[in-house]
Amino acid sequence: MIPRPKIIGTGAALPDRVLTNHDLEQMVETSDAWIMARTGIKERRIAVPGEFTSTFATAAARKALEMAGVSPVDLDLIICGTVTPDFPFPSTACIVQSNLGATRAAAFDLSAACSGFLYGLSIAEKFINGKAATTVLVIGVEVLSRIVDWSDRNTCCLFGDGAGAVVLTASEGSSGILSTHIYSDGGHWTLLHQPGPGNRTPASQELLDNGERFIRMQGNEVFKLAVRAMEEAAHTALSANGLTVADLDYLIPHQANRRIIDAIGKRLGLGSDKLFVNLERYGNTSSASIPIALDEANRQGLLKENALVLLDAFGGGVTWASVLMRW
Repeated sequence: MIPRPKIIGTGAALPDRVLTNHDLEQMVETSDAWIMARTGIKERRIAVPGEFTSTFATAAARKALEMAGVSPVDLDLIICGTVTPDFPFPSTACIVQSNLGATRAAAFDLSAACSGFLYGLSIAEKFINGKAATTVLVIGVEVLSRIVDWSDRNTCCLFGDGAGAVVLTASEGSSGILSTHIYSDGGHWTLLHQPGPGNRTPASQELLDNGERFIRMQGNEVFKLAVRAMEEAAHTALSANGLTVADLDYLIPHQANRRIIDAIGKRLGLGSDKLFVNLERYGNTSSASIPIALDEANRQGLLKENALVLLDAFGGGVTWASVLMRW
C-alpha cells in the first residue's frame, strides 16, 4: 500500500499586538463600518520590532511538533510557504531548521503567495508517497505589515501577520490527505504583486520614494478570479475522489475577504455551519491563513475522526490550490 500523508500535529503563532479598525481610523481615511462591509475584517495582528517571519514560523512549528509528539531531529523535510521571508537568502526554512535543531531535515522556502501552504502540502504529499520522506513539517507564514502601504485604505485594512504549521507523517490508514491540486496562471501576475525590491527594481531611494516596496492589488479583478478558481479547485478535488459537496464536513478556505468566502459557499451550496471562518480577528495572513484556521478548528475539537475536510486557496501569481483530506 502506498503510504498516505496524515496530519498529526497543528500549531499557530500570532503577534500579541492587535490593530483594530478603530485604530486604522486614526491612521487613514476609513471607518470600521466601511472595512466590515467590504471585507468582514474587524482586527488583525501586527508584528512589532524584533519579531520576524522566522519568529512566528518557529513558534508555530514548535506547537505542531508538540501536538504530534515528534522531535525536531526526526523531521526529514521542512517546507516554508512565504512571500515575506526574513532575507532574500538564506531561506526562512533554514533559519527555522536551526532554531528547532532539526539537524536531519532538508529545508526550503516556496513562493506561491496565499496558496503557499497548500503548495507545500502538495510537495510534502509527493515526498511521502514516493517514500523519500517519512515526517515533514509544512509552514505558512507572513509578516505582511512590513510591505503594506499604511496610507492606502484599499489595502492596509486587509492584511495581518502570523504563522501556521502542520506535521505530516506516512500513514497506511484510511485517514490523511486524499489528493492535492495546484494551479497557476502567470498571465495575471500584475493583479496582485509587490513591485520591489527585486532584480527588476533594485533597492534604491527612488524605489522607496515611489512606494514600490508595497503590495499592489486590483481588488475587483482578484475577487472575480478567486471565486471562479476556488470553486473549480473544490469541485476538482471532490471529483478526483468520487465525492460530492454533500460529503464535506468542513471547507477551510483562504481567509482573504468575507465576500469571497460567502460567494464560494453559495456557489458550492454549503451552509455557514460547514465553513470555518476566522477572518474577522486576523485579516488576510496570506499563506498563513489556512494553517492558522486549521489549527483553530482542530484545537476547538471541530475536526472529528474521519471528517472530510477541504482546503481551498487563491493568491498572487496568480496561483490557486485545493487539498482534500480525511481527518
